[in-house]
Amino acid sequence: MQLFDWIVLIVTLLFIVGYGSWKTKGSKNVEDFILGNNETPWYTVGLSVMATQASAITFLSTPGQAYHDGMGFVQFYFGLPIAMIVICVTFIPLYHKNKVFTAYEFLEKRFDLKTRSLAAILFLVQRGLGTGLTIYAPAIILSALLGWNLTYMNIIIGVLVIVYTFSGGTKAVNVTQKQQMFVIITGMVITFFLILHYLPNDMTFNNALHIAGANDKMNIVDFSFDPEEKYTFWSGITGGFFLALAYFGTDQSQVGRYLSGKSVRESQMGLIMNGLLKVPMQFFILLIGVMVFVFFQFNPVPLNFNPNNKIVIEKSAYKEEYHALEKKLATLSEDKKVINLLYIDQLNQDFDNPILRKELVALSNKEKDLRDRAKEIISRADSNSETNDKDYVFFHFILHYLPKGLIGLLLAVILSAAMSSTASGLNALASTTAIDIYKRNLKTEKSEKHYLNATKFFTLFWGIVAILFACVGTLFENLIQLVNIIGSIFYGTVLGIFLVGFYFRHVGAKAMFTSAVISQTTIFIIYYFLIYSEEKLGYLWLNFIGAILTILLALIIQFIFCKRKPKSDDVVLE
Repeated sequence: MQLFDWIVLIVTLLFIVGYGSWKTKGSKNVEDFILGNNETPWYTVGLSVMATQASAITFLSTPGQAYHDGMGFVQFYFGLPIAMIVICVTFIPLYHKNKVFTAYEFLEKRFDLKTRSLAAILFLVQRGLGTGLTIYAPAIILSALLGWNLTYMNIIIGVLVIVYTFSGGTKAVNVTQKQQMFVIITGMVITFFLILHYLPNDMTFNNALHIAGANDKMNIVDFSFDPEEKYTFWSGITGGFFLALAYFGTDQSQVGRYLSGKSVRESQMGLIMNGLLKVPMQFFILLIGVMVFVFFQFNPVPLNFNPNNKIVIEKSAYKEEYHALEKKLATLSEDKKVINLLYIDQLNQDFDNPILRKELVALSNKEKDLRDRAKEIISRADSNSETNDKDYVFFHFILHYLPKGLIGLLLAVILSAAMSSTASGLNALASTTAIDIYKRNLKTEKSEKHYLNATKFFTLFWGIVAILFACVGTLFENLIQLVNIIGSIFYGTVLGIFLVGFYFRHVGAKAMFTSAVISQTTIFIIYYFLIYSEEKLGYLWLNFIGAILTILLALIIQFIFCKRKPKSDDVVLE
C-alpha cells in the first residue's frame, strides 16, 4: 500500500466515526438511545437495514463465490422480497402499535415473561457470537494479505465501532450506516468499471459475458429439483424465505433499525426498499466476481489465492512439487489468453465459435484440476491449512491490480461493512440486555438516566466481549460456518414463537413456552445426530424445521393440555 492509500483509508474511517459521534451525541433517555426518538426517515431505515446485513464477508466472499461457482448464488436471496412483504403487513404494525423497544418485549405482552426471556437469551447467544465474527472475519483476511497483526486489527475495528455506538446509540448506527453505504457502493461501482477497462481493448461487455457463459458462470436460475444442488430457485424461495423472515422479523439487530422509523409507513417503506434493492445488489456483487474471473483469463493467476498457503508450502518438503504445478498453470494461462483472444475476435464478427468454446471449457477444467492438486499438496504440508481460497480472490485482485488511492478506498469499503454490521449487533445486544433482561428483572424502580447509562454500559460490555471473541477466533476451525450453524440452530425456534404470537391467538403462554423448549431441545438433537454424525442434512433446513416444529407443538399442547385464559394486558393483535 502506498501513502496515498493510507491517507484515503484513515481519513474515510475517521470521518465516519467522527461524524457519527458528533451528529448524535447527547442522548437524553432510553427511547432516544434505542429508538432514535422515532425520527428516522424511510430511506435511512432502508440503507441501515441493507448495511446491517451487508457485512465485510459480503464484499470479500461473494465475488470469490461467483469467481468459482458463477451467478447461481443469487437464488439464495429470492425468498427475501416475499419475507419483506410479510414483515411489512404483520410484524411492523404490531411492533409499533404495542410501542415496544425490542422485538422480545412484544412476546411478554402476548405470552409471558418466561417466553420473552427465553427468546431474548436465544438471541443473545447467537448474535453475541455473530458480532464477534463481523470483527474477526475481515481482520483475519486483511492481516493475512497485508501482514498486519491480527490482534491489533480486531481491537482497532472493535474500538472504532464502540466509540460512536456508545456515544449515540441507534441514531449513531443509522447515521454512520448512510455514510458507510455511500463508501461501499462508490467503491464497488468504481471497481466494476475499472475491471471492464482493464480487459483487452477490442473486448466489449457482451464479449465478457460470453466468455463467462462459456465457463458456466452465467447460469443464474436453476429450476432443478435435485436435492444435491446447493442453490436452486426452489431452495431460494423456501429456505431463503424462512431465513429472511427470521432474520429481518425477529433479530433485534434488524428489528431495531425499522423500529426507529418515524411511523409505520416509514418503516414499511424502508423495508420494501431493502426488498427491492437487495437482490439487484447481490447480483451486482456477484457480477463483479464474474468479471474478475474474465479478467484472469488474460492475466497471471496464482495457484491458490490464500497467501498463507504459499508460506506453508515454501517451508515444506512439497515445495518443488508445488512449483511444478505453478509452471504448468503459467503455461496454461498463456494458452487461455490466446484462445480467449481468438474467441473475442470471432465474437466481434458475430460468430460464436463452438469449437473455441469447447477449448475454453477444456482449459478451464485443466486449471481446476491443477488447483485441486495444489489443495492436496497444501493439505499434506499442513493438515490445518484452509485450502478454500474463495475469500481471498477479490482481495488479491484489489491489492495487485487497482491503482493507488482506490486500494485505500476498497479497504475502507471492507472495514466500513465490518463496522456497520458490528455496530448494529452491539446496539441490538445492548438494547436486548438492558430492556429484556436487566430492566424487566430489576425489582426496584430506577430513573431514565439510570437505564440510559445501563444501556451504554452494555454497549461497552458487548463490544469488549466481541473483541475478545475475535481475538481467540483462531482457536476455532471454519468459524464462519460455525456461526451460520449456530444462527440456524436458534432462528427457527424464535421465528416459530413469533409466528404463533402473530397468527394463532388462542395459543397461551404455557403451551408456547413448553413447545419452544421442546422444539429447541429437538433441534439440538437433530443437529447432533443428523449433521454431527455426518448424515446429509443442510444446516439451513434447521430454520424451517425449528419454526414448523414450534408452531405444531404449540397447537397440539394448547389443544390437549391447556385452556386459553384471556390476558388482561394491553397487547394489540390487530
